[in-house]
Amino acid sequence: MKLKAAIRSMRLRTLPLSLAGVLLGILLAAADYHVDFWTAVLIGLTTVSLQILSNLSNELGDVLHGTDTEERVGPQYGLNSGALTVADMKWLIGLAVGACILFGTLMTWRAFGTLWDLTPILVLMLGAAAIAGAMKYTLGRNPYGYRAKGDIYVFLFFGLVSVMGAYFVCTQGLGLHWKLLLPAAGVGFFSVGVLNVNNTRDAKTDAVNRVTVAIKLGPKKARIYQTVLIGLGWACMTAYCLLCWPSWWHWVWVITLPLYIKHLKGIWTLEDEKLDPMLPLLVISTFALCLLMGLGFCAYLF
Repeated sequence: MKLKAAIRSMRLRTLPLSLAGVLLGILLAAADYHVDFWTAVLIGLTTVSLQILSNLSNELGDVLHGTDTEERVGPQYGLNSGALTVADMKWLIGLAVGACILFGTLMTWRAFGTLWDLTPILVLMLGAAAIAGAMKYTLGRNPYGYRAKGDIYVFLFFGLVSVMGAYFVCTQGLGLHWKLLLPAAGVGFFSVGVLNVNNTRDAKTDAVNRVTVAIKLGPKKARIYQTVLIGLGWACMTAYCLLCWPSWWHWVWVITLPLYIKHLKGIWTLEDEKLDPMLPLLVISTFALCLLMGLGFCAYLF
């Protein structure tokens, strides 16, 4: 029973979003350089561990701060359903931290062949910052997720760090160029969109003791914000492909457009708990876009 509850609290449906950015970074690196298979696998495992840590910490923080109550609109997870205790959750968080450290260290060693050089040390420091950021979103005395700053963290770590970090590690620090800021920012905008859907859905219950961008904006402006985020994401991806024109295969990701249109239609027509399906829809849409875009740039390899 507790195992099922723990798996629910890990929120596995969010994992494709965390993998989307690193997958795109890995595939773009593979289009330019030889990518070591095990380095790519360890990047994925590190990313999944960080996402699970973030989800577990988020649930514990919301319960401890009294944000998640019986009136919660979204899904009930292990702790707020009563299937897990606070002690259980702290133990799971400890395991997740350990997994992040283990896989992150192995990833760095595999990519650079050492842990005792400037570049791998910087990678490990960035990993430590990611762990701290994942935990402090709702945990601690002054969590930044309660001060409408979660959007910034998501954009940085799910977008810029995710895509460019994966590319950097896969290429051992070679070839990182400014144009990669465009797809990295694109994934960042889509990822912030996922957070905004979640916050828009939960705005009524969050407003008790939490401030989010969705609460600050109000229902209508939060939907305008969501539309802008999706538009900016597509604009960044389009600009990158225009700058890297040589093949029509680079544009195969455009076939995901109907999914984003369906998402925005739902955002503007649904409210409260009925918004919940729009969250996994955007997650899967972003994962599909990143996968297709990355494969499009690698098309000449097949």
